[in-house]
Amino acid sequence: MATKRHKPEEIVMKLRQVEVLVGQGIARVDAIREMRITEQTYYRWRMQYGGMGTAQLRELKRLQKENERLRKAVSELTLDKLILTEAARGNF
Repeated sequence: MATKRHKPEEIVMKLRQVEVLVGQGIARVDAIREMRITEQTYYRWRMQYGGMGTAQLRELKRLQKENERLRKAVSELTLDKLILTEAARGNF
């Protein structure tokens, strides 16, 4: 059986729903089960996304994309530098 991958927005929404249910007096374990996730998943998500709003989540995703783009640029430039260094030595 394939598992569903939740989007970060869905994760933040489910974390908030659990907190609302707990605030209404439902036990945390029962609230987690009502969201149809395991306790382990809940606590992993809470560690990663806990206290994060949707605006912060968008900013995190934007920064992750920018970081990925910059890493790729650095690796390409490093490779170009190595090629040019070898060509300057005459080892081609």
